[in-house]
Amino acid sequence: MSNDSSRLIVVTGAGRGLGNAIAEHLGSIGARVVVAELHPEVAERGCAQLVQLGIHVHRVDTDVNDPASVARMAAAVQELGGAAGLVNNAALADGVGGLPFHQIEVDAFDRVLSVNVRGTWLVSRALYPQLAAHRGAIVNLASDAAIYGSPRLAHYVASKGAVVALTRSMARDAGPDGVRVNAVAPGLTRVEATETVPTERYDLYRTGRALTRNQTPEDVTGAVAFLLSDAAAYVTGQTLVVDGGFVMP
Repeated sequence: MSNDSSRLIVVTGAGRGLGNAIAEHLGSIGARVVVAELHPEVAERGCAQLVQLGIHVHRVDTDVNDPASVARMAAAVQELGGAAGLVNNAALADGVGGLPFHQIEVDAFDRVLSVNVRGTWLVSRALYPQLAAHRGAIVNLASDAAIYGSPRLAHYVASKGAVVALTRSMARDAGPDGVRVNAVAPGLTRVEATETVPTERYDLYRTGRALTRNQTPEDVTGAVAFLLSDAAAYVTGQTLVVDGGFVMP
């Protein structure tokens, strides 16, 4: 992280799973964390866990797919001093797989793309003036599924591929303001959102990795912290794959 240990970092979808683990790690190394979570009960539990760990956390209930909700979140963050970092983690992943592309319903396809891509853009746009004022950094959560081309997951794969492309374009737009934009592409990680993933897909990932074990949220958090930190001050527009060597782009 920056030498300024009071930096405020917004993590979307941080009430549980990977987002909560990212918030915990950032808080453990000195950041103040804003948990921007859609579900109030999930946010309450996640924030309580972070507080028990001594992390300085603020809760702002947020629907990343709703421009008005995102605007309210940005205003609340500004009142806290403004965001110096943003982790766009919120995404639809629970139970979205299982069908080949030609059987996915239009509404389902649109919903996944809207939350995962449009939501990333909406939050980044709303917080950008604050990030520019702090010469901050954005980390977008992509997925190695977009590089591997996972079957029976076309709308999710398309959304995460779009996040990778969006990251590059955002980085070029943001560069003149000193704002860096990168992405992290995790592999299949054991969290609540992946509980419905079939065992055979976990087996495929585990045996296909250079590091042959299941991936945990803690495998990802350090990469996110690095890309937010001064150690990555000259890194932008990049996608860092963190999946134990399942894909090697």
